[in-house]
Amino acid sequence: VCSSDLVLGACGSMRDSRLNPFNWFKPSEESQLMGPVAQDAADPRTLVADVVDLKIEPYPGGAIIRARGLPPTQGYWDAELVARPLDENGVQVFDFYVFPPLIPMAANIPQSREVNVATSLSDIKLEAITQIVVQGANNARSSRR
Repeated sequence: VCSSDLVLGACGSMRDSRLNPFNWFKPSEESQLMGPVAQDAADPRTLVADVVDLKIEPYPGGAIIRARGLPPTQGYWDAELVARPLDENGVQVFDFYVFPPLIPMAANIPQSREVNVATSLSDIKLEAITQIVVQGANNARSSRR
C-alpha cells in the first residue's frame, strides 16, 4: 500500500513538473504585434522587419530563446532581444533590435539577410511566464506552454 501511495504521489508532482515535456513551450506560431515600442531617440537600432523563426530550448537552469529575423537588406548587425516588463497574464515580450548597415547594401536573397539572436531566461524567471513573444516591425512570433 505504501509503495502505491509513493507512485501515485509522484505522478501528480510529475504532471506539474518542468521535467514533463508536455509543460514545455510549444512550437512557435505567427502572433499579433503587442503594441508600439517606446524607442530611445539616442538609440540608432531599429526593429528587424520580420521575425521568421522562434525556438525556446531548455537547458539545466533555464531556457534559451532563439529568434531569426529578416531585415530588408544585407548589412544589419549586432542583434539583441530586449525584454519588456512581464505583463499580468504571464506574457513576456521581446523586441528584436538590430543596427542598420553603415553603408547602403543590396537586398539580395532572403537567406543572405537573415540575422540570428539569442538570450536566456533562468528557471526562476520562467516560473511566471506562460507565453513568450518576439516581435519585429511587421510581425511577431509566439510560443505558449
